[in-house]
Amino acid sequence: MVMATTASIAANTSLASVTLEVADPEAARLFYGAFGVETYVRLRASAAQSTGFRGFTLALTVSGPATVDSFVGAAVDAGATVLKPAAKSLWGYGGVVQAPDGTIWKIATSAKKDTGPATREIDEVVLLLGVEDVKATKQFYVGRGLTVAKSFGGKYTEFATGQSSPVKLALYKRRALAKDLGVPADGTGSHRIVLGSTADTFTDPDGFAWEAAASLAPTPS
Repeated sequence: MVMATTASIAANTSLASVTLEVADPEAARLFYGAFGVETYVRLRASAAQSTGFRGFTLALTVSGPATVDSFVGAAVDAGATVLKPAAKSLWGYGGVVQAPDGTIWKIATSAKKDTGPATREIDEVVLLLGVEDVKATKQFYVGRGLTVAKSFGGKYTEFATGQSSPVKLALYKRRALAKDLGVPADGTGSHRIVLGSTADTFTDPDGFAWEAAASLAPTPS
């Protein structure tokens, strides 16, 4: 009976929220409000130590290059540091910034030319976890009940978005992700991120912590 109950809980697990652990929640709230992504993340005070790459990035997909530039500009004006200036690539156009709290954000579009003026609209937000073994971690999450939407061997996996969260979860090789972001792959200490689970509390193979969503209260405005 206990085993059946556990399996049932795992089968219903999905991403409900993304909480960033920051040293100064009020400053972070002001930054994310100016950046324009405050509805996608929660904030929580934490003194956890970390050095170097924290092992993840949050990626914004937008409509065109002008909108990429708009979000990058808003982030920089609010105090972000540019890690990779926005530029054309094989896949489109994008840039990478680091928020004052240390979180790395990638803003990109598959379009190489603008078909309209810049907007403040976000088409999709993806939380990319940098993992050592994509296949193994994918199987771990499948075992927790997540549904695979896309998978490219041991390089990349994307899970279906649950109705409880506007953020999509994906897995990428840690070193490949760091290279894409323009930072060294080495890092130690806390990831400084907590994933809200629609089921129970657990930790994945790469140390990313999930907590029952009910216990994750958003920071008051």
